[in-house]
Amino acid sequence: MKKQSYGISVITAVCLSLGFAASAHTQKTDTQAHSSAPSAGHKGEVIMKHATGPFDVKLNPQTDDKVGDPTLGRMSIDKQYHGDLEATSKGQMLTAMSADVKGSGVYVAVERVNGSLHGRTGTFALHHTGIMTRGVPQLSITVVPDSGTGQLIGLTGKMDITIAEGKHSYDFEYTLPEAK
Repeated sequence: MKKQSYGISVITAVCLSLGFAASAHTQKTDTQAHSSAPSAGHKGEVIMKHATGPFDVKLNPQTDDKVGDPTLGRMSIDKQYHGDLEATSKGQMLTAMSADVKGSGVYVAVERVNGSLHGRTGTFALHHTGIMTRGVPQLSITVVPDSGTGQLIGLTGKMDITIAEGKHSYDFEYTLPEAK
């Protein structure tokens, strides 16, 4: 039991480290942030939109005694988004870490988001891939293709996460067909 508890603690630390390191890695300059704002375009042109705000997240370890490997883990995700995206989400995360090399591990996650994006309601799914190689992070969060429902049908995009002073925030760059 102690070995499993230690493994989950380490996996949680790896996940949080991915997020903390990703915050420094994915921050945009003022020029980049302004360039993604919506602008008037030609008919049929894809216009990149931008949504930002804070979010709260709860990760709960899901134990499976049959796995028997403390370097593997699974967690449930429960989020509450605020700001331009007012939504809740539920998801699952799988993690793996190196047993021998400190600061190396990965996670993949999928979450279903349900709410309102700049006033348009529906659901969509996000796919996460986080890789940390000896303390160097890579984080990719993208909208699952064709996962949008309701007024979010056709949504595409990517999300960056920032963690500063223990607070989480998102920066979501997306495209969405005009409302009919």
